[in-house]
Amino acid sequence: MNKMLFWKSDWFVGLAVVLAFLFSSNTSLMRGLENKAYDLGVSSSSRTPSDKIAVIAIDDQSINDIGRWPWPREVQAQLLDILAPARPKVIGNATFFSEPQLDPGLEYINRIGDFFDKSSLRNLRSEDAQTLRGMLQEASQHLDNDKIFGASLQKARIVELPMFFDLHGEPKGKLDQPLPDYIQRNALTRINRGKETEPLLASGHIMPIPELGENTAAIGHLSFVPDVDGGMRAEPLVVKYYDQYYPSLSLMLAARSLNLGPKDIQVNLGEGVKLGNLSIATDSTLSMRTYFYADRALAGREPKPAFQVDSFEDVLNHKISPEKYRGKIVLIGATATGVSTNKVTPISAGMPAVLALAHTVSSILQQDFFVVPSWAPLAEWGVFLLIALYLILGLPRLGAKMGVLITTVLFVSLLVAHFELMIGRGMWLQLMLPASMLLIGFLVLDAKRFLVAERGRLKSDAESAESNRMLGLAFQGQGQLDMAFDKLRKVPLDDGLMEVLYNLGLDFERKRQFNKAESVFKYMADHNPKFRDLEQRIEQSRQMSQTVVLGGGGARSNASTLVLDKPGVSKPMLGRYEIDRELGKGAMGVVYQGKDPKIGRIVAIKTMALSQEFEPDELDEVKARFFREAETAGRLNHPNIVTMYDAGEEHDLAFIAMEFLKGRDLAAYTKAGSLLPIPKVLDILARVADALNYAHSLNVVHRDIKPHNIMYDPDSNMVKVTDFGIARITDSSKTKTGMVLGTPSYMSPEQLAGKKIEGRSDLFSLGVSLYQLICGTLPFQGESLTQLMFRIANEPHGDILKIRPDVPRCVVRIINKALDKDVNQRYQSGSEMAEAMRKCAANLQGGQ
Repeated sequence: MNKMLFWKSDWFVGLAVVLAFLFSSNTSLMRGLENKAYDLGVSSSSRTPSDKIAVIAIDDQSINDIGRWPWPREVQAQLLDILAPARPKVIGNATFFSEPQLDPGLEYINRIGDFFDKSSLRNLRSEDAQTLRGMLQEASQHLDNDKIFGASLQKARIVELPMFFDLHGEPKGKLDQPLPDYIQRNALTRINRGKETEPLLASGHIMPIPELGENTAAIGHLSFVPDVDGGMRAEPLVVKYYDQYYPSLSLMLAARSLNLGPKDIQVNLGEGVKLGNLSIATDSTLSMRTYFYADRALAGREPKPAFQVDSFEDVLNHKISPEKYRGKIVLIGATATGVSTNKVTPISAGMPAVLALAHTVSSILQQDFFVVPSWAPLAEWGVFLLIALYLILGLPRLGAKMGVLITTVLFVSLLVAHFELMIGRGMWLQLMLPASMLLIGFLVLDAKRFLVAERGRLKSDAESAESNRMLGLAFQGQGQLDMAFDKLRKVPLDDGLMEVLYNLGLDFERKRQFNKAESVFKYMADHNPKFRDLEQRIEQSRQMSQTVVLGGGGARSNASTLVLDKPGVSKPMLGRYEIDRELGKGAMGVVYQGKDPKIGRIVAIKTMALSQEFEPDELDEVKARFFREAETAGRLNHPNIVTMYDAGEEHDLAFIAMEFLKGRDLAAYTKAGSLLPIPKVLDILARVADALNYAHSLNVVHRDIKPHNIMYDPDSNMVKVTDFGIARITDSSKTKTGMVLGTPSYMSPEQLAGKKIEGRSDLFSLGVSLYQLICGTLPFQGESLTQLMFRIANEPHGDILKIRPDVPRCVVRIINKALDKDVNQRYQSGSEMAEAMRKCAANLQGGQ
C-alpha cells in the first residue's frame, strides 16, 4: 500500500519542484529575476568612472533660454567653434542628424538668386548688380544651417556623430545601394574568425546627412537590443551590415581618445574586441555588459554625479570656460524632459542616452565591464544539480531545525557567491534559478509536512457531529461558505443534511463559484444521486465553471451570458445588486446591467478583477486607492458626468454601480462614413469641456479622456462623461499583464513623461478626441508604442486639413491650441475651451 502512495513522499515533492523549475528556466519570469539580481550586483559595486569624460547637456535650462527644440544647427556650430580651440581630445554628439534642416528663408533667397542668374540683370556690370549678387550669396551662406554646421565640423575634425542600425531583423536579399564613403570609412577590417559566431545583424540604418557626415572625424552606431524587461545592460560594440562590420559610437570615441582609428580595432568574433592595448571581453554577439557607475556619496552633502555634467547654455554663453574641456572626451546630448531618449539601466529607470554613452565609454577605457566566463554554463548547471539533489535526497531526510539551518546556509552562499563574483571579479553567473528553487522547494516541503501533521491532528480531534453541523450553519450564515462546507463534510450524511448542503450549493452559485457548487453537489450525489434535481445541478455547475461569469478577463463562451436566463438558475449577485445581463467588456473587466432589489433602480455595474491584474504585494494598496478614488468620483454632481451610486468588493471582484445610460459611446462616430456633423461634434465636446471644468474645479482629473469614455444618445441629445477616477485607480507599475494604463494615443506629453498632471492634460486628450471625431483619424500615429510616444512628446500633430480640407479654420485653431505641447499655451480651463467651441459652432451655423 505504501508503495502505491510514493507520490505523497517528501522526495517526490522535491522532484516535482525540480522538474517545475527545470521547465521554467527560460521563461520571462526567471530571466527577469536574473536581470533583477544582476542590477542589484551592478548597483552594489563602487568603482570610479573615468575623469576624462565630460558631458554638455541640452537640458531644460538650455531649452528655456535658447528656445524650443530642435534648435537651428547654427547653435551647435557656435558651441563647436567655442570648444574646438580649447582642444578637447574628442567630441561625441549623441544627436541624430538624419534629416536636412532647411531655413524657410533660404528657399526664397535661392529662388531670387536663380531669377537673378537667369535674367538680364546678371549681364549688368553696374556696381549695384554686383552688390546685389554678393548680398544674395552672403544671405544664402548665413541661412544654410547644415552648411554652417558642416563647416564647423570640418574645421574642428574631432567630432564624432551617431548613426542607427535596426537590430530587430536580418537583412534580406542583396544590398541595393552601397553605403556612402563617409560611412564605409568607419568599417572595421581586422576581423579574426576564431569562432563560428557573428555579431548582431542589422536590417536597416539611419545615417547623418552628407553635409555633416562627410566632415566628421568618425561615425559609430548608437543602437542596442533591450532585455526582456526593456532594460539596457549590454551594448553591441560591433554590428554586421551585410558583409561589413561597423563599430559603436562608444568604441569609436574610446579609440579616438587613445589616438586610434578603425584600422586599429581588432575584432575577435565570439570573444571580444581589442583596442590598442585594451582587451574588451564580450558575449558571443560582441555585446559588452556595461558597468554603470553610481553617484558618489559625500558626507553631509548631496551625492556627486558619476560624470561632470554642464549646461549647453552655460558653455555657449561663456559662463563656463572652454579650457575646462582641454584633453577631455566631451559628450553632447539631450537630458531635457520630452527631448532626451531615456534608457532603463541597472541604476536608473530613466537615464538619458548621452549619460548611458558616458558610462559605456568609461567602461571601455577603465576595463570596467562584466563578463560571462566560458565555464559559466557548466558551473550554473552544476549548482542546479547540487540543489536538485539536496531537495530530492537530502532535505527529506533532515529534521525541521537542521533543514532550516542547511537551507539557510546554502541560500545565503548562493547570494554571496553572486554578489562576490560581480563586485569583486566582474563576473556574472546566473544563480537565481537554483536559489529560487532551493527557497521554493524548502517552503513547499515544509508546507506539505505541516499539512500532513495538521490533518493528523484534526483526525485525532473528537469533534461531535452536532458541533460541526452548528459551526457549518454559522459559517454559512456569515457567508464563509468554504469553511461551512469543510465543517458539514464532517457530519454524517442524512436527508436533513442534504437539504442544508443543497442550499449551500445554491449559495456558491450566487457567489459565482460554480466549481465549488459542483463539488458540493457531487459530494451529495455520493449519498443520493436522485435527490431533487441533483443530476441537472451537477451538469449545470460543470458548464458554468468552464466559463467566466462576472470575471475580469480570459476566454468566455456565449453561455456565460445566456445561462443567466435559464430557469432554475439563481441570478448572480454583486453586493446587493442582482445581475441581469452583460453590456460589454472593458480593459479590466465586464460591464453588466443590474438592479438594486431594494428600490428597483436599474444600474450599470463596472467590474474590475484587481487580483488578476495586480501583484499580491500591491493589491491592498490598489484596493485602498480604488475606494478612495471611487469616493472622490462619487462626489461629482454634474449633468454631463455619469452619476456613481456605489462601490464595493466581493470575492475576487471590485465593482462600481453607476447610472444606467441609453445610447452609445462616441467611438462609434470616429470612423470615416459615420462621422457626426462638425457643429454637432462641437456641441457634444463643449458639454464634455463643461464637465471637465467642473471636475477640475474640485481637483479631480479624469486622466483617460477619449471617445470610448463619452456616452451620447442622439434621441435625447444626452452627453455623459464616464470612468472618472478609473485611470487613477489602476495607476500602478506592477500589473501582472503589463497593461498600459490609460490610452497612449490620447495621452498628453506630460502624462507620457510621468510628470504630475492636472486638468490641462485632460484638455489635450479632449483635443485629440476632437481631431478624431472631425476627420476619423488620430493626430499622432506610430508603428510601435515607443514611436507613438516619441511623436506625441516631440513632433507636431498631423495637419487635419490634409485629411479633411473642408474643416473650418476656427476648428483648426481650437485643435492646434488644445494640442500644444506647452501646457501654458493650451486652453487653461474647460470653460475656456467650451466657450471657443460654442463660438465656433455659432459661426458655422451663421454661415461663417
